[in-house]
Amino acid sequence: MNINFTLISQAIAFSVFIWFTVKFVWPPLLRAIEERQKTIADGLAAGERGRHELELASQRSSDVLREAKQRASEIILQAEKRATEIVEEAKRTAKEEGDRIITGAKADISHEVFSAKEALRQHAAQLAIAGAEKILRREVDAKAHADILIAIEEDLK
Repeated sequence: MNINFTLISQAIAFSVFIWFTVKFVWPPLLRAIEERQKTIADGLAAGERGRHELELASQRSSDVLREAKQRASEIILQAEKRATEIVEEAKRTAKEEGDRIITGAKADISHEVFSAKEALRQHAAQLAIAGAEKILRREVDAKAHADILIAIEEDLK
């Protein structure tokens, strides 16, 4: 066989193989590679977006947590303030009630003292009258009685 013919036939076969590969095999491979590159690029972009969204979510959760702590602190301060107000109001009410009770008790005591003094006066007057009556019955005779009445009348004038 002739070496030139073999080389030319191999060159022609190789050229047909290259043309066939470029025409029918290469385009689907390029499409598959491009789709894979696009899928990888989309995945990387989605990963980057996910990372960015995670950072934003982390920042938002930190902000919400900080805001919740601040709100809780405000609520606690308001509750403590209201508790203090309630205690002060209860103290004030108790003091007013105590003052009212003390005033009422003082009025009752004053009334009772006045009643006791009045009863004592009446009793003392009754005792004085009874004592004077006993003394007068025993010691005063009609002439002495007339003299006392005259003396009292003169003192009254």
